[in-house]
Amino acid sequence: RKMKCTALRSTLLKIIKTEKPHLRLVVNTDWLVHLSFLLFLHCLAEEARINAFLNKSKIIKPYHAIAAGKV
Repeated sequence: RKMKCTALRSTLLKIIKTEKPHLRLVVNTDWLVHLSFLLFLHCLAEEARINAFLNKSKIIKPYHAIAAGKV
């Protein structure tokens, strides 16, 4: 599936500024947040794959990802 819409950079910056107004942000803060999120998703997918392998399952099921998220 394709994503219908993506978060705009300005929207992401507004969210960061409302959550942490006292922080001074560098120019590419939104990209760093986005890359950090992608790295988190990659690690979560790896852990879910390992959980599926340990359960002798060829398909990653939702409970594999939930168990990986709890770690």
